[in-house]
Amino acid sequence: MTRPRLLVVDDNLELLSLLTHLFEDAGYDVVSASKAKQALDVARGNTPALAVLDVLLPDVMGYQLADQLRKEFPHLPVIFVTGVFKGGKHAADAKAKHGAVAWFEKPFEARKLLEAVAQFVPATRSSSGGTEEFEVELDIDIEEEEQPDTMELTGKIKVMDAGEVSAELRGADLRAKPMQRHPDTLVRTRPAGGEPPPLPAKALRRGELRDNLPSLITAFFQTRETGELGVQRGQVKKVVYFEDGMPVFALSNLLSDRLGQFLVRTGKVRPEQLADVALMAQKTKRRTGDILVERGLLRDTERLYYVGQQVKSIIYSLFAWEEGTYVMSFGGKARGETLKLDVNPANLIVRGVKKLYKVERVKRILALEDRLVPSRQPVYPPSDIELERWETELLSHADGTRTVAELIAHARRPEPVVQLTLTSLVAVQALEKAAV
Repeated sequence: MTRPRLLVVDDNLELLSLLTHLFEDAGYDVVSASKAKQALDVARGNTPALAVLDVLLPDVMGYQLADQLRKEFPHLPVIFVTGVFKGGKHAADAKAKHGAVAWFEKPFEARKLLEAVAQFVPATRSSSGGTEEFEVELDIDIEEEEQPDTMELTGKIKVMDAGEVSAELRGADLRAKPMQRHPDTLVRTRPAGGEPPPLPAKALRRGELRDNLPSLITAFFQTRETGELGVQRGQVKKVVYFEDGMPVFALSNLLSDRLGQFLVRTGKVRPEQLADVALMAQKTKRRTGDILVERGLLRDTERLYYVGQQVKSIIYSLFAWEEGTYVMSFGGKARGETLKLDVNPANLIVRGVKKLYKVERVKRILALEDRLVPSRQPVYPPSDIELERWETELLSHADGTRTVAELIAHARRPEPVVQLTLTSLVAVQALEKAAV
């Protein structure tokens, strides 16, 4: 049976790709475009049954594109999505003037968008099931040849328990140093059957990581999806779990990311103490954390704090990766975690870029001659992005009239510091490069 065809248009390429795979997995054929002219050309050769259009496109407004499409496809249902034009008046105008059948404001729930599409164009599922299975094995500990740099972690962390109760835990700022080899601590301490591996899920998108991590995190946020982002570099595999678009947990098969090693790296536990605890955990098939608490090396209240910091460090570490592959999938694994981070993705991105991006990488992403302007479609409210006073002032001066070099001179801060701030603001989509 022929699958119904959708036209999806959005200039946010990560979101466009995610929606394309989401619709394809639901049983649709999808043709996509990032500009209005391209969308018209694609639609003429591939008649769509329904169009999902971003309101603010680089060449014309989505409203104009809808009107042009209707001239050629008079009965085409159109759904608008927008990150800028919010409020009931815009939705009412879109329906009255441009015949929209539905209106979604970013961030929106992807499942509800699917439901809205299905009301007008029911899907036809193929017998093949659509997508590949995604599974990340985390049972084998891997030791990287090249150790990461020391990671600085703030002493404040917010977590939620399974009952969705949020708490702010405070401690001293942490310095997670590179792992030192202590053979007696390399014993695997995870008890058999004590922690199930991540559940398999449908892979919606695969690709090269490069500098895509911020936009992948943002794509989850914009669609409010629950799922996993699996990342692999060589034998090292890490998974970040999202719930309703928010990053809440992470796992890794890297030896230095294990809780015991993390406690050694932060100076909470001495290597010889961990070695003794690791042997006991192996013999008794108990968790390392339980024995650390039993022996008074870790208070029960501290365990929650350090596990939260450990999870945060796993997520932050991915910002240092410039090579590797990723798999984006949707599923319900995150809902089964006892502990969840309560972290704003905008601040996660800003801090991750500032902490882990190297100078050479920043210069490759943002040249001194580039000019920056406020994003036409900001994803995160300004209140979500925590900035110092000088950074807020710098943001206000990024209006396209100054080059990056001129903004650095205006800020009167070290060049690498200012470039990292500007790069983080581009990564979080508060700023974008001006069109040449």
